[in-house]
Amino acid sequence: MSPANNKSCCSVSRSAIGYPTANLEKAISQAFRSQDHQEDMVRIEGGEFLMGTEDKEGFPADGEGPIRNVKVNSFLMDRFAVSNTKFLEFVSATNYKTEAEKYGWSFVFYKLLSSDMANRVKHVPTGTPWWEVVEGANWYCPEGPDSNINDRMDHPVVHVSWNDAVAYCNWAGKRLPTEAEWEYAARGGLIQKKYPWGDELQPNGEHHCNIWQGEFPVENTVSDGYLGTAPIDTFLPNGFGLYNMVGNVWEWCSDWFSPDFQFKGQKDNPQGPSQGETKSMRGGSYLCHESYCNRYRVAARTSNTPDSSTGNIGFRCVTDL
Repeated sequence: MSPANNKSCCSVSRSAIGYPTANLEKAISQAFRSQDHQEDMVRIEGGEFLMGTEDKEGFPADGEGPIRNVKVNSFLMDRFAVSNTKFLEFVSATNYKTEAEKYGWSFVFYKLLSSDMANRVKHVPTGTPWWEVVEGANWYCPEGPDSNINDRMDHPVVHVSWNDAVAYCNWAGKRLPTEAEWEYAARGGLIQKKYPWGDELQPNGEHHCNIWQGEFPVENTVSDGYLGTAPIDTFLPNGFGLYNMVGNVWEWCSDWFSPDFQFKGQKDNPQGPSQGETKSMRGGSYLCHESYCNRYRVAARTSNTPDSSTGNIGFRCVTDL
């Protein structure tokens, strides 16, 4: 398994493999709205900021640059990524079935599988062999039927598609952030820094995020304490009081993804393209590593199809003020 550093380790999609998929009816309109869930939300005061980067460590092909001046209005953002506890509350109230459950499978990182589940794997996507198609993997069985989330209720929910995330948002009276809102919030008031805390990945030798430690994808030394996901309140928050804005799990945004759109002159509250094939994701995950996919920088971005789910994609929500 020798990675190439020109693509994301995290953007494997359902359409990329020759594996049975279901003709799914979108469940967004079927989601039930409950009371507003605004506890643990942070008020983000609007303003202008320099979005994007032209850093040599970046991926220009992803559309990280050029740096441009963007303005966003004030909004509320979840202090934490949506946890298994929160998602269970949603499912219990609505009987919602995620797309991973309807398809009957999802993508799981190979090192997280039990030996029994690894022996059952029948499909591996071309180009990213560290991802394996695991039948029965979903948000409450993250590594397949022999796994559970009993001791991970405070971890971010994973194996949720963009469509699943929007369904949760509709129920909770919230929405997904735009890419501009997400990056503005992730920067925490800092100007053109690589990470939510500054330019140094490990200031004073301390870990500030959950990413791959070691040689990807062969060895993870787990020096940051986690092979997979970490609890949602792990590490220090950024300047706005937001936790794990980079690392841990990728977070869905509302925008359609385009590497060259750059808002086409939209300066105030940009929304991205009006249509597309994939949805934007931000923040990187526990699988990112500088040798391959250092997309745990605040300006980094990738995307996936709205129906795709993996063991390292989650989300957090925002509301308007």
